[in-house]
Amino acid sequence: MATTVSGASVSGANVATSQTRNVGGLEMFYLDAPGGKNAPPMVLLHGLSANASSFAGIIAAGLSPAFRVIAPDLRGRARSGKPESGYEMADHARDIIALLDSLGLERVVLGGHSFGGYLAIYIAAHYPERVSKLVVIDAAISSHPRIAVLLKPSLDRLTRTFASADEYLAAIRSAPYMNGIWDDAAESYFRAELMEHPDGTVGSATSNAAIGQAAMGIAVEPWLHHVQQVGVPVLLLNAVGAFGAPDTPPLFDEQVARATAKAFSNAKYVVVPGNHLTLLFGAGASAVRREIEQFAGEAVA
Repeated sequence: MATTVSGASVSGANVATSQTRNVGGLEMFYLDAPGGKNAPPMVLLHGLSANASSFAGIIAAGLSPAFRVIAPDLRGRARSGKPESGYEMADHARDIIALLDSLGLERVVLGGHSFGGYLAIYIAAHYPERVSKLVVIDAAISSHPRIAVLLKPSLDRLTRTFASADEYLAAIRSAPYMNGIWDDAAESYFRAELMEHPDGTVGSATSNAAIGQAAMGIAVEPWLHHVQQVGVPVLLLNAVGAFGAPDTPPLFDEQVARATAKAFSNAKYVVVPGNHLTLLFGAGASAVRREIEQFAGEAVA
């Protein structure tokens, strides 16, 4: 029987606790970082092949205790349940609404990175009463035409087997898309997706089949329509660094990201350091935390 390789959720004082709940029949893992007194709740949704620990750097940078931060592993990923089907946007959205109901959270600041950004947009458009503000982290209504090619080096890790966790982490650390960025939060994120096999080797605990289905789920949605249905204030954060070698383009360049921001009825566009992945760690995480805290703390006009 395979086991998940454990690792700290975040480093430093802002430690999130690991929780699991049955929501609508799905065993959902989530991180719950405590907020200070009267801290508003914030829910963060990870990228396509990622997991909740991708937000470890932002939480450790100080998003908690300014907010109570809840970050789930979406279905099919890492430590959550992996049903054979149910990976359309509507399915993911129902999972998140069920989690909010289970936690007694009527309305939250909702944020998401990449795939999670699309899911956050979908939820804000279809469940407007549950979202007070929306944070979209590096997602847009259109992307680089070669996005599948650009993402392939990162997604290939889902199907590879490594002799040990250390070998896996060394391979990720040296990957061009990491651009030399590595810290405790990055290691925590990648450790969280590892599963140890009976023979001692390790691989990804995330279902590759689930990722394929979820990617197809993005493709069939009318994103411009969804964006135009969002009525709450929006913060759109965009990383324009190369996703790979220096001559590699960003997944979402400034032009398409700005066009997405303009398509919302009330959105603020901000460029943050790093690329599509490294914006979650190091200086990128600090900048993202600062922009989210300022935006989420502003009174709604």
